[in-house]
This record gives sequence, C-alpha cells and structure tokens, in this order.
Amino acid sequence: MSFDLDSRIRKVPDHPKPGILFYDITSILMDPAALEYCVTELVRPFRDEPVSGIAAIESRGFLFGAPIALRLGVPLMLVRKAGKLPGKTVSASYELEYGTDSVEMHVSDLEGDGPVLIVDDLVATGGTAEATAALIERAGRSVAGIACVVGLPFLPYAERLKKHRVHTLITYESE
Repeated sequence: MSFDLDSRIRKVPDHPKPGILFYDITSILMDPAALEYCVTELVRPFRDEPVSGIAAIESRGFLFGAPIALRLGVPLMLVRKAGKLPGKTVSASYELEYGTDSVEMHVSDLEGDGPVLIVDDLVATGGTAEATAALIERAGRSVAGIACVVGLPFLPYAERLKKHRVHTLITYESE
C-alpha cells in the first residue's frame, strides 16, 4: 500500500529544546486515512504470528496499541512511567541522556504465555522499548517485535534493540 506518511507528520523545530526537531504524530490522529494506514501497516508483519498481547508504551503508544490489539484480538497491556499504575507492578530502568527513568507494568498483565508485541509512536534511542522488553522477558514471555510509526536511526536504537525485530513505517535519517 502506497501512502505519503511523511506529509502527515508535523515537524516542529526546537521542541522540546533548541536544536531538536520533534516529529509530531498528533497530525496523523487528525487524519482518519493516515491513522488507518498506520494501524494496518503496523499490524501487517505480525498478523500471522502468534502474538498474545500488545504492550503499548505511554502515552502515544496507547493510541496505536489499542486498535492493533483489537485487530489482532489480543489484550492491551499498558507500559507507564513509574507510579502511574495502581496495584502490584514490576519496573525496569533505562538510561537517558542525563540520568535514568523507569517504566512499569502490572504484574497481572504479564501472566500467561506467548509473545508480546511492543508498540510505540516513535523509537529514538530505544531505551523505553528495551526496558519494556526486559519486563516482558523477566516475566518469562518473549517479545514478538517492536512496532513504531517513526524510527530515528541516527540515534542508537538499532544497536540497543538488535536482538529484537523492529518494524517502523517511516524513518528520518538526521535531525
């Protein structure tokens, strides 16, 4: 399927700080055809695989993860920043440019078996996806892959996520 996704992604210079070009996917959400394209194409490589759950990363990953979970007929598991989920959680930390951060998932969401597909809007350094994969694997499950609308290969995600299959719909080679 041919679709001009690049024209649907707003580029915002100097956000959130000077020198950063922000790839804003909210413009995709305003265009039903673009959203349909993204959901269809993020599902395509995993449609015939034994995916048993979607781990959607806060917050824009939720927007793509929910329809993907519906299309695949599997549960949606939320991956959130520390302290946002009620109940018993497990967490994994990851390195940021200056410091660390962590993500959490409900312990009960990770029960069961079968591969889990990680979904987010964008993959840059790969830290959040790597931490999410660690949570899934520590629970004894496998990672079916990582599916994101945008990939920024000029940042080190490929090296960081090399043991996982990463599927992106569009890549930008430099800032």
